[in-house]
Amino acid sequence: MKFGVIVFPGSNCDDDMVHVLGTVLGRETVKLWHKEESLGDLTTDDCIIVPGGFSYGDYVRAGAVARFSPIMKSVIDFANRGGYVFGICNGFQILCEAGLLPGALLRNREQKFIAKNVYIRAETDNAPTNRQLSPGQVLRIPVAHAEGRYYADEDTIFRLNQNDQILFRYCDGAGEVNLESNYNGSIGNIAGICNENRNVIGMMPHPERASEELLGNRDGLIIFQSLAKAVAAAN
Repeated sequence: MKFGVIVFPGSNCDDDMVHVLGTVLGRETVKLWHKEESLGDLTTDDCIIVPGGFSYGDYVRAGAVARFSPIMKSVIDFANRGGYVFGICNGFQILCEAGLLPGALLRNREQKFIAKNVYIRAETDNAPTNRQLSPGQVLRIPVAHAEGRYYADEDTIFRLNQNDQILFRYCDGAGEVNLESNYNGSIGNIAGICNENRNVIGMMPHPERASEELLGNRDGLIIFQSLAKAVAAAN
């Protein structure tokens, strides 16, 4: 299997993703430009990454314009056919705007851009990114966003909980989920979710920025290792 990394005008984490997936993990990785109408030779045996950044300058709202890029029609079709799609930060926002994930990402509670290392707790091991994690395991991962406050209506939150679709919650270093660790005001401290079919995943923290000892933190690498192993095993 191989990875395809979507590149929009304003993407700024695509090179980081290509480095982690291609150099650190040793997986074949290609870039896909937003104006392309197809995913090239990628099939549902592969995995699409929608990286972070400020696609189209985040005009209107984060991800709202990127959702209408030509390539997103192919990404939506790819996901609907069972292909794996992983969106990080702006990628998560785009997947919500595209209707591939439920809910929305709103302005942070304090109306400020947040850039810091935070702790997140794995809520399940029942998702491609989480297969090598234990429920309750705590990771230290950077965040960098102004519109990261996850919100969904009461019925949607109920279904996310009921279906084990909440993958990560913001927590403190001891794994406690509390108000103090909810940096952006996300409902239920939600930091990452998946769809009902578990093939579309989104999270606000940036695991690609915590995947090498050189950066002083490798907590994020296990997420990509888990994803790559799960996608390969599914084919």
